[in-house]
Amino acid sequence: MSAPFAVSAAARAQLPEVLEIYNEVIRNTTAVYSDTEVTLADREAWFDAKARQGFPVLVAADASGVLGFGTFGDFRAWPCYRHSVEHSVHVRADCRRRGIGRALVLALLDAAARSGKHVMIAGIDAENVTSIVLHESLGFKVVGHFHEVGFKFGRWLDLKFMQRLI
Repeated sequence: MSAPFAVSAAARAQLPEVLEIYNEVIRNTTAVYSDTEVTLADREAWFDAKARQGFPVLVAADASGVLGFGTFGDFRAWPCYRHSVEHSVHVRADCRRRGIGRALVLALLDAAARSGKHVMIAGIDAENVTSIVLHESLGFKVVGHFHEVGFKFGRWLDLKFMQRLI
């Protein structure tokens, strides 16, 4: 049985752990279409920008530290998209498949509802079946499949867009 964890607002002091998770995802997965790791200064600027924009940054944590994090932000910059957000959730490599991603997405859906959002969008690598199945179980539907829009690890990547009305 997995140890219990709690989801809460991220604290600035947790950013080094968030950074470690994010860079591991960049290095080893196609969950982020980037091959350039980020610095602590980058994550601090990201955290500050989320706060200025009124977007949540959440962490799942237990006694061992940060297990995963999630946030959402504008789907697109134009004013008429203001009711739609795109979320991002990443879980520490040694903690995957423990319900952490699910808990973070549910908490983000709640935060989006409380802030008056209407739609949450997920951009997911088309080969990430685990994430697609998770999102489907939470009521997200595939609404787009973009072929060969990313290139990482020497191969072309397909991106699926999923959405859920809030």
